[in-house]
Amino acid sequence: MTQSAGAGPRAGSLLDEVRDAVTPRATLLVLGVIALQLLFITSYVGALHDPKLRDAPFGVVAPPAAAERTAARLEQLSGSPLDPRPVPDAATARERLASRDLDGALVVDPGGTTDTLLVATGGGTTLATSLERLVTGLEKSEGRTLRVVDVVPASAQDANGLSSFYVVVGWCVGGYLCASILAISAGARAPTPRRAVIRLGTMALVALVGGLGGAIIVGPALDALPGGTAALWGLGALITFAVGAATLALQAVLGVVGIGVAILLVVILGNPSAGGALPPPLLPPFWAAVGPALPPGAGTWAARSIAYFGGGGMTGALLVLSAWALAGTALTLLMAALRRKRAGADPRPVPAPWVL
Repeated sequence: MTQSAGAGPRAGSLLDEVRDAVTPRATLLVLGVIALQLLFITSYVGALHDPKLRDAPFGVVAPPAAAERTAARLEQLSGSPLDPRPVPDAATARERLASRDLDGALVVDPGGTTDTLLVATGGGTTLATSLERLVTGLEKSEGRTLRVVDVVPASAQDANGLSSFYVVVGWCVGGYLCASILAISAGARAPTPRRAVIRLGTMALVALVGGLGGAIIVGPALDALPGGTAALWGLGALITFAVGAATLALQAVLGVVGIGVAILLVVILGNPSAGGALPPPLLPPFWAAVGPALPPGAGTWAARSIAYFGGGGMTGALLVLSAWALAGTALTLLMAALRRKRAGADPRPVPAPWVL
């Protein structure tokens, strides 16, 4: 009886300690982390485990009759790996590769047996290798040989063409981590309009410093990317601020849960779909579709354009990043204004977002 009587208090004390150590709010956050963890695994493995070429824009240079036959052969390939289109001559094909309108082009020699494949490893070595493997097999089946010409080669210091992706990931991480610290650090107050402006201004300053640092590291310091330092600086600042402003906005709307949503968008959905390890034509349809609309995908495309394509084909990516920056800024300021309005209309204190 003595042992039984003593067991109750000890068990109750242990449960109390557990409740004190892991609060209901902490439990919800831990469950959210587990969900993000599983989504992370699903997203990365789902996007990258089985690369298959799909609808890659591909030029065919040949006399009209030969071009029709070649395009028909390419369209009949299993799985529609290529989206063939006629190109008038080899010079035009090179220009379209340089402007990122095409991923590759086949220049058919009607009077001989050796054709030429034009690729651009600056846009992703994995994509160029996949095109070469596919077209080589096709040419062999027709009794022809293939010569490969790299129109826009990747830098020798840019292993597998991944440096642009890695620097963009770094800029994105800086953006959402800095915004998270500004929004939910211990003692941070609820965002009034003035505080929202100060936080956005701080975010802009961090973006300028981080953008410059990243551009120097991948450029003059490591010689990983050959693009201009000033252009990469501007891109890095835009990416960092866009992600940071979006994170501030999500936190203003959803509280600490907004930080998780930012990670979901940028890391879990954005990184595997960014076209880093696998350019868009090698990604499954869902990831290929969402990637260009998210900061990592738009940033990676723009960074490669700056580094290897003279800035060609990056207007859409810059518009996407600018939209994220503007929408994040506007929503952050709007939520701060609404909070002030509610505080003025209701004498009761307005609850602040969760503070870690």
